[in-house]
Amino acid sequence: MREITLNRANRIINAAFAEGKKRELKPLAVVVLDAGGHVKAVQRQDGASMLRFEVASGKAYGALALGVGSRWLHNQAAERPHFLEGLSGVSGDRVVPVPGGVLVRDGRGALLGAVGISGDSSDNDEACAIAGIEVAGFTPQAE
Repeated sequence: MREITLNRANRIINAAFAEGKKRELKPLAVVVLDAGGHVKAVQRQDGASMLRFEVASGKAYGALALGVGSRWLHNQAAERPHFLEGLSGVSGDRVVPVPGGVLVRDGRGALLGAVGISGDSSDNDEACAIAGIEVAGFTPQAE
């Protein structure tokens, strides 16, 4: 499979929400981007605060833009702050370098897109993204 279909994007979102419910997390927003960085699907749970879409989108966008999970970007922020400042500038401030942005790969390793989640702690957001991606039959890459 070379793309994330709308059906599969919605499966990712539903599974991520189910994982959040299982973990008793705060309300989440989930954004699924295709390989070109276009929004394939997005949902925000009732009660999620107003900027959750933008944060989730920035996590996914940053992961996709660099071909690494946003946890890697988070780690770079401490080691190479000038790199993250430059990245922020060239991306028009679209990159959010904290965990919760996870790449979506097919079984052969081809990049299909990214999932970004925001609403709880970054580690919990990332765990829900990974769960959603796996339930939909894809391979997650968080770093």
